[in-house]
Amino acid sequence: MKSDNSINQIKKFHLANDELVIDWQDGSQSNLYSHWLRDHCQMPQSRNANNGQRLFSVINIPKNTSIEEVKQDERGDLHIRFMPENYWSIFSQNWLWINCYNLNNHFDDRSEKNKHLWQKNSFKDGMPRTKYKNFQETDEGRLEVLRAVRDMGFCIIEDASIKEGLVQSVISQLGFTRETNYGKLFEVRTEVKPNNLAYTNMGLGSHTDNPYRDPVPTVQLLHCLESSTQGGESVLVDGFNAAKKLREESSENFENLTNNWINFRFSDDKTDLRSRVPMIEVNDNHEVIKVRYNNRSIDTINLPSEKIRPFYLAYRHWGEVIERDELKVIFQLVPGEIIIFDNTRVMHARTAFSDKGKRHLQGAYTDLDGLYSLLNILENRNND
Repeated sequence: MKSDNSINQIKKFHLANDELVIDWQDGSQSNLYSHWLRDHCQMPQSRNANNGQRLFSVINIPKNTSIEEVKQDERGDLHIRFMPENYWSIFSQNWLWINCYNLNNHFDDRSEKNKHLWQKNSFKDGMPRTKYKNFQETDEGRLEVLRAVRDMGFCIIEDASIKEGLVQSVISQLGFTRETNYGKLFEVRTEVKPNNLAYTNMGLGSHTDNPYRDPVPTVQLLHCLESSTQGGESVLVDGFNAAKKLREESSENFENLTNNWINFRFSDDKTDLRSRVPMIEVNDNHEVIKVRYNNRSIDTINLPSEKIRPFYLAYRHWGEVIERDELKVIFQLVPGEIIIFDNTRVMHARTAFSDKGKRHLQGAYTDLDGLYSLLNILENRNND
């Protein structure tokens, strides 16, 4: 989608059957369907002035809607008369330019297209970090975190206290806590008879959290409260970059994982959660928008006989790609640091750690829609 700041001028226009054809100064052309124009009328009779929402339904537009007349004013804006309503609507040329459907893709701030893909050697100048005080007290600090999560999928907030529950204070600055069966907060430390392998001192392979939920919690935060053991290093993998490499190496395997949906499941004595989703999810432009991998939570794989062998070939390839050393960023999360990451993109892991000493993290979930909403508000405020 074009920036609102992009400028182009209408060179000429004419009507062709049920379309308004606009030739732009840069040589591009718009072909705008009469019903689309009427549906997107920006006038106060059609849109609420406070929130921009439509005041009518598509079924209120006459089936025989046509454009009867088009005039251009001194500012270059177009005045369009629709029949049979005999209704005039005004469209600014800038609005037509940045919203024309044959010159712009759908708005999609979640797909791989506009992300910064990364791997092990991508952070020679350091990983994205923001001071806790700056994050808490300034819009600029919050913007640093939000932009890092949007663009790279993660950010580390450093120099926080080791106060328990602080992670929820961070979430309150960004959106709302996504409570699950693990509670508003969950403790990541060794437990006797744990209901999840995360609560042991075992190493964990690269994975996304909670693929057995639909919808999945889209943002995870982990706050390090104590780390006095040997090992227990944190590992991050850019799942969008891993999916890109998989597609480059085998488009057939990539398609296999986008087209075949499988079941994930988590159950204990109080919970039984199930989902049916693909390991790699794409949008209508075939751009990756979500990745999933959690071998601990895959339920029985039930596919037609002819799909089992190629699926396992693709599944193995996917698992091998995301465990490549060159894709892994490995670091030690120290007490007072909080990592926030996009659980639909960034896979996380940890190395095994000693049973001597202590390792204690507190975690919580929130959702991307709240983060992106705040990001949009703050960026709009900066642009005013």
